[in-house]
Amino acid sequence: MGDLFVLDHPLLLHKLSILRDKNTSVKEFREVVSEIANLMCYEATRDMPLETVEVETPIAKAMVRRLAGKKMAVVPILRAGLGMVDGISRLIPSVKVGHIGLYRDPETLEPVQYYCKLPNDIADRDVLILDPMLATGGSAAAAITFLKDYDCKHIKLMCIIAAPEGIKKVRDEHPSVDIFVASVDEKLNEHGYIVPGLGDAGDRIFGTK
Repeated sequence: MGDLFVLDHPLLLHKLSILRDKNTSVKEFREVVSEIANLMCYEATRDMPLETVEVETPIAKAMVRRLAGKKMAVVPILRAGLGMVDGISRLIPSVKVGHIGLYRDPETLEPVQYYCKLPNDIADRDVLILDPMLATGGSAAAAITFLKDYDCKHIKLMCIIAAPEGIKKVRDEHPSVDIFVASVDEKLNEHGYIVPGLGDAGDRIFGTK
């Protein structure tokens, strides 16, 4: 059974307050999204396996711990998820990046995949799906389904802000997936926006509104 991790570190909460402010500039918004992803990555990767190896310091030989086992991939959901990639790749430079593009069918309101490009060895990697906002949960749940179709078995979801409705959707459809968020907000409004939220993350990251 997957868990929900609400990360309440003071630095995260401070940076989240900047994102919520409607007067934050595009430049600062983009930078802070990346910084939050960087901080959240510490917790999302806490269970990465380690191995013991020997190195030689300038003073003596030492037994040290290094990452071992499977490698990692991040998969941002286009387009807002792109804003979180740099923050993680600064911590893990070797991470591979896939992309999933989804849109909502205006008739059925169901997510439809319009783009998918993943590393060839994605099934052998621990996968972290990135999307700043977990609103209805439809896109995140669909992205997890697509990755499972590629035989991915170790999948986590990282979002900055989540609505209870989105969390429930993902947990109902994919109960084994861990979800990492910096805040669980009150609800969705009639237009599907998270309240109080921060508006449209994609527009604010890319300055398209």
